[in-house]
Amino acid sequence: MEKRPASFYILGTFFALFMLFLYGPTITIAILSFQGPEGGLTFPMRGMSLNWFRELFMEQAVGDIWGSFRRSLTLGLMVMVTTVVVSVMAGLAFRRRFPGSTVLFYLVIGALVIPSILVSLGVGLLFDRTGIGSHWATSAFGAQLTWTLPFGILIMFAVFNRFNPAYEEAARDQGASTWQVFAHVVLPLIAPALVGVALFGFTLSYDEIARTILVSGSRNTLPLEIWGMTTNVTSPVLYALGTLTTIFSLTLVGLVILSVTIMQRRRARHGSDAGSGTM
Repeated sequence: MEKRPASFYILGTFFALFMLFLYGPTITIAILSFQGPEGGLTFPMRGMSLNWFRELFMEQAVGDIWGSFRRSLTLGLMVMVTTVVVSVMAGLAFRRRFPGSTVLFYLVIGALVIPSILVSLGVGLLFDRTGIGSHWATSAFGAQLTWTLPFGILIMFAVFNRFNPAYEEAARDQGASTWQVFAHVVLPLIAPALVGVALFGFTLSYDEIARTILVSGSRNTLPLEIWGMTTNVTSPVLYALGTLTTIFSLTLVGLVILSVTIMQRRRARHGSDAGSGTM
């Protein structure tokens, strides 16, 4: 049996410690959320039960958990759809150079290096000065787009940079219109990337605090509600909430990965069928 070098074990140990550091707090919260009715916020655990999950679905004296969850879910879907649409439009537009394209690109990407709290402050002041007022569906929506759009646009730039225009030319040669080329050629080919952009947009919005804290108005999103509850709630119900939100996020990621895998297999199957049909 071949002897492994010492560096293999060193790197393996480092990776294991890194994974423990990365997921250890989440695992700890998940374990503590199953405390018994007399349990507290720390170890040792006093029994095992689902008591705090039941408490979570009852009326809370502090916090609006389910209202904030609905707001975060709605806001995340709004940001997701807008990010996907604008990113695709930008990717199509930047396939050809136009006057000011370089400046516009750097302005969009520049939003990533501006401190998030300053973006939140600036957007909040803008909406207040114009008389619109801060609200989670308006000013928070705009502030979060400054975070999600650059990522979506960068992904679409990478996709279209590798996109072969011969597919579009072949469709046009067959008499397809511009819309038919996009709907039946371009869109199916970039669909996996669109799913990725959608996931990016939703998850970045769903857990955003810094760019939302000064622009959400009087109604909190779920991350802001959890952050506020940490100063008031002193029971494992907060851990139960964290466990459920983590499960929700992991389920969402799993569904996206599954959908991308299905699309890729379907595309590969159609490609093989088309290839065998031309033999």
